[in-house]
Amino acid sequence: MIVPTVGKTLLSITVIFFSIFLALILFAPSFPFFQYPVNSSLSDRPEIWSLRRIVEWRPCNWWLQGHPAALSAKSNGYIRVDCYGGLNQMRRDLCDGVGVARLLNATLVLPKFEVAAYWNESSEFGDIFDVDYFIQQMSGFIKVVKELPAEIASKEPFHVDCSKRKGLYDYVESVLPSLLEHHYISITPAMSQRRDRYPLHAKAAFCQACYNAMRLTSTLEKKASELLKAIPKPFLSLHLRFEPDMVAYSQCEYSNLSPASMQAIDAARGDRKAWTGEQARIWRNRGKCPLTPNETAIILQALSIPIDTNIYLAAGDGLMELEGLTSVYTNVFTKSTLHSVEDFANMHGNTKAALDYYVSISSGSYVATYFGNMDKMVAAMRAFKGLPNTLFLSRRGFAVLTSQGLKGKALLEALWRVHRDDFVMGVGSALPDCFCEFKL
Repeated sequence: MIVPTVGKTLLSITVIFFSIFLALILFAPSFPFFQYPVNSSLSDRPEIWSLRRIVEWRPCNWWLQGHPAALSAKSNGYIRVDCYGGLNQMRRDLCDGVGVARLLNATLVLPKFEVAAYWNESSEFGDIFDVDYFIQQMSGFIKVVKELPAEIASKEPFHVDCSKRKGLYDYVESVLPSLLEHHYISITPAMSQRRDRYPLHAKAAFCQACYNAMRLTSTLEKKASELLKAIPKPFLSLHLRFEPDMVAYSQCEYSNLSPASMQAIDAARGDRKAWTGEQARIWRNRGKCPLTPNETAIILQALSIPIDTNIYLAAGDGLMELEGLTSVYTNVFTKSTLHSVEDFANMHGNTKAALDYYVSISSGSYVATYFGNMDKMVAAMRAFKGLPNTLFLSRRGFAVLTSQGLKGKALLEALWRVHRDDFVMGVGSALPDCFCEFKL
């Protein structure tokens, strides 16, 4: 009969074809993960931003609907928030300080931004943010004054250092007595302060200060707006952290870096030595090691972000190994390339950070290789503005997958799955202090 013969022939052809296909997969040449060339146009994975989210974070109604409690007619005294570090760390300290001042029924004095040579910085709060707008927006949440009453204006505030306290630090028990005694105190809020037990009126003041009251000065906003216009559209804002001090602080060891980068890292290490052996592997697999620009490029390709994407690099000075990114993604723009040499040279650290922040909360998409103060602020503000395309690259995921020996296409597929799940579930999109989870 003819039918069985044809069936056997088709079966034989199928077996031969499958065997050849399997051999091509098994014996195809592999590449080290740090050299794997990927053409995103050949990928069958959809671009990460095309996925439908299951969870989104939006500003909570209890905050947006008004003031949860009326201000007391009598204040317990004046509090000045002393802020240290880079712009976004100082901004975080100020937000916390506003919440504390409202908790203690205090009047807020304009904050002090600490002059820091390390950050190439000399600007004050009013040099970066619109003071009148801040006072206006905080009306009803907390009273803010530019100047102190004459009877205490000549005195320095009594300083209460809360900066090293963690967890459930009780400001009412520990700080209120000093406020009532001295009437004018300065504080640096506790790190990692939990706000879940704040009364709503204190949390609302914190949220309002962070996300609805700090607007750049007109001069700085004009500069930021001009920078935004100069970036080709659409674009992705990438906050990339791979500076010598950052790597040194992480205590991570890297191979395949240039001699210049290794020298810069060694100079920044001081007494902080890198982990070695099994400790280094455990440390890296916990996600403690900053992603290199090349590792960042690999993950972006795994997410099917086209290699011709316009990328604004929101990064500080001294970024190392940048060619690892720009050799793959060639349309990369920075503040220094979009500003005149003279204009860029005259910028202080806070000005540069403010420009990066402004651009990042206005971009079509935002990707961060770390989860620092700027990233948390930007992600939350993007959630506030209804911009969902925000993603934090998984240092832990990359480390674990590569330590398992994954490379080439297998690595890219695994990286896709890790970040797909994070994006769909809205992981890292906003912190829960002021934002509520919405199932879509």
